[in-house]
Amino acid sequence: MGKKKKKDKKQAEVHEDLKGFDIRIDPFGNLESNLSIDELKSFLDKNVDDKKLRERSSEEE
Repeated sequence: MGKKKKKDKKQAEVHEDLKGFDIRIDPFGNLESNLSIDELKSFLDKNVDDKKLRERSSEEE
C-alpha cells in the first residue's frame, strides 16, 4: 500500500472581521478557538439573518 499524501491546508475565505479566526476540536471533543464565544455571538448577531426570528417579528405585527 502506498502512503497517503497530505493535503495542503488551505485557508477559507472569511469576512474581514474574522481574519485569523481559528477553531479546532481537541481529542476530548472540546472546541478550541482564538475568539471568545461572546465575540463570535456578537459578530453573528450583526451579520446573519435568523429565519426563525424573522417569522416571529411578522407574527407580532
